[in-house]
This record gives sequence, structure tokens and C-alpha cells, in this order.
Amino acid sequence: MNLCGKKTTATFPPKVLFLQKAFCILKKEKPNQDSPEIFNAAVLKKIQQARMAQPSTEELIAQVLAGEISALSRVITLIESSNPNHFSKANKIINACLPHANKSIRIGITGVPGVGKSTFIEAFGKHLSSQGKKIAVLTIDPSSSVSHGSILGDKTRMEELAKDPNAYVRPSASGETLGGVARKTRETIILCEAAGFDTIIIETVGVGQSETAVHSMVDFFLLLQITGAGDELQGIKRGIMEMADAIVINKSDGENIPKTTQAKTELGRALHLFPSKKSGWTPMVTTCSAKTNEGIPEVEQMISKYIEHTKNNGSFDSKRAEQNEFWLFETINEQLKHHFYSNTDIQDLLEKTKKAVQNNESSPFAAAQLLLEKYFKK
Repeated sequence: MNLCGKKTTATFPPKVLFLQKAFCILKKEKPNQDSPEIFNAAVLKKIQQARMAQPSTEELIAQVLAGEISALSRVITLIESSNPNHFSKANKIINACLPHANKSIRIGITGVPGVGKSTFIEAFGKHLSSQGKKIAVLTIDPSSSVSHGSILGDKTRMEELAKDPNAYVRPSASGETLGGVARKTRETIILCEAAGFDTIIIETVGVGQSETAVHSMVDFFLLLQITGAGDELQGIKRGIMEMADAIVINKSDGENIPKTTQAKTELGRALHLFPSKKSGWTPMVTTCSAKTNEGIPEVEQMISKYIEHTKNNGSFDSKRAEQNEFWLFETINEQLKHHFYSNTDIQDLLEKTKKAVQNNESSPFAAAQLLLEKYFKK
């Protein structure tokens, strides 16, 4: 048998010959004409063209609304792109999906590293999935401030949930955004809701940075705690506790149960010292073990109770309206910042003023004023 001009006396099954001849064509080598015609080059060319072809905006919209995961992932990648050519296409898709969104429950989950966020989310997600709910988990993965690289390992840590047909796990690099919130998480929520997911879970980095951004895009904000974290975290804890709608003490199993029970009592007392929430909801404290699933159903019941409470008194809708307003101004600020730093005249002047500031030839405030005046005169 001759393949790619090479002689061999071996006899190969048809499937192997098919792959061998495909390989020859991909390498742009002409298969020997004496070999059996078991491969159609035109078919391979069509396959290659189909893979390289970019779906139209209308096709992507239809596929997302039909719940096609591959299309959803492709569109999320599109909106996360910093390529200016992708902005208009991404905005068109988001606007088309918006009428089909806003029908889910959005849950934010935060906590210090090591608290077991990924393990908890997997246990909680599998519990919701067993009840027929569709869950989208948007995990914000830590990224290096030096190389901007990211491990994006949450999908690996949630291996079982990632394989669940009712779940979708999407890790995103936190990049330079405050609080570890991916720049386009807000738009991703809209896409996932349009794709039919009724529960959206957002996991933050939880390294003590401001979690305000996540709090401003979810209905329920859950703080995950563990015992023995140390007094050095009290300042961080207080800031997040004021935003939390519930505190869940994880790893309440084995010999750790007495400690978590005591922590539950102490945190419950501490919550009474914080100002009342606009919704009229009193934050609750509970314990669970993501490892044994103990307490996981109670967490779902608590969230359901909160949603019922806030929908009955109208605070659910008013909170979402406030969040929409917040993200209007955040988007304006982001676009102005991007436009300012991408201006070529500003870039040239910035290098000069930066050196003047470093050499104490100009104050940072005077230099900033100079740059802004230059920008607004354009």
C-alpha cells in the first residue's frame, strides 16, 4: 500500500487509511494515486472551511436562545475580548438576549481562600440540579498582577458539576478589576439567563478586596466562613458581613462541629450590631459541610425564604433597578477610562508627565490636570 508516496506492505483497515490520507492532505502532500480512493478531498475541505467559518450574529443569537452551550461559550469569549472590532457584535447579541433575561435567581458567594468555595458550590449546584434546576456557575479566577496569567482551575475543582447536563461552569480571569470581578461578568449573566439557566452563581476571588461589584449584580450575597481564621481577618470580615444576606460556616463535620456551632452563635450576635437592611431582611447564620452535604438543603431553603420575602415587599425589583443604574455609570466610567488611555496624544503626553512626576518636577495633581485639559480640548 502506498500512502503519501511511501511504500508499505502492511494492510490497514479503512478507518486508518481514511485518517492517513486526511493527514497527507493537511500536510499538502499528494497521496499516491495507486492507493484506494477511500477519502474524498472535497469533503475534508468543506470540514476545514466549516470549522474556520465564523457564525453570523443572528446565528449566534438563535443558538444561545436555543440553549446551545458551545454558542454560549463562544459569545462569552466574544464579549470578554478587548478587540474593538468585537464590541458592536457583542452588544448586538446582548441587546437581543436582554428580553429573554432577568428570569433567574442570582447568587454571589465569597469567602477567604481555603474556605471551600468551590467544594461548596459543587455540592450546592448538584443539589439544585437534582431538583431539575439549571445552574450556571461563573467563577472569577485569580490572575497574576505581573503576567496577567490565570490558572482557571475552578472547572477542574468542580469536576462533577462541570459534567452535569443541567450545569454550566465558566471560569474567567479576574485580570485587573477590583474585587476579582471579571470585566464582563454582568453581560455574561444576561447571556446565561437567555440560554435558559434559572440559577446563576458567581464565585469571587475572596482575597479581601472590595466585593461591592459582585454585591451589585446579585440578588443574594452569601459569605462563606470557617472557624479559626484568626483575628487578622476581622477588618475584612466586617466589611463583607455588612453586605452579606447570610453567613454559612462551612466544614461543619467531625470534630469541627462544636467549633462551628459556637461560631454560629457568635456571628449571629454580631449581625445584630449591623444596620438594618433596606429590604427588611435579617441576615441569618447557618452551618454546613460541603463534604458530607449536611446543611446544603437548609441553605437552599434560606435563599428561597429570602427571595419570597423580598419579592413580597417589592425590594427584589427595586434592588435590580438600582443595580441596572449602578452598572450604567460603571460602564460609562469604564468606557471613558478606556478612551482616555487609548488616545495617542494622551499616551505621548503621559510619558512626559510621568517622568516629571517621578523626578518631583511636577505634582501628580498638576500633571493629571494637564492631561485632562489636553483630553477635553480634543
